[in-house]
Amino acid sequence: MAIRVVRLGSPRAEEEGIRIGTVRRPPRGVPKSEFASQNWYDVWFPNLAPSEKTVKLAQAAKTPVQWKAFVRKYRSEMATPENVHSLELLAALSHTTDFSVGCYCEDEAHCHRSVLRELLIEKGAELA
Repeated sequence: MAIRVVRLGSPRAEEEGIRIGTVRRPPRGVPKSEFASQNWYDVWFPNLAPSEKTVKLAQAAKTPVQWKAFVRKYRSEMATPENVHSLELLAALSHTTDFSVGCYCEDEAHCHRSVLRELLIEKGAELA
């Protein structure tokens, strides 16, 4: 059992399980009834997405220093009690079921999901 960190909209891996969209907004131009069938996500969980202001920091980051500023801000947002509980829940579930979390970004290294991966590992999650 494990969590996979994926790019939303990509083909699903075998035994991937439920796909959770950790994004601020649903995919544009896609009817809600088609989110799962088009491999976007089965459940939308924006709680673990960066705020709009923080997303803009990531999108504007062109240097390692700017990227680190985004990481600090996103980690700060994820340190609220509500988000810590969410991370702990997902980490615990990873030991009993397969599921995935993801975002739309093409490059995981320049996406909040790279930080989300680290946060889940820090909470003891089992990752694929």
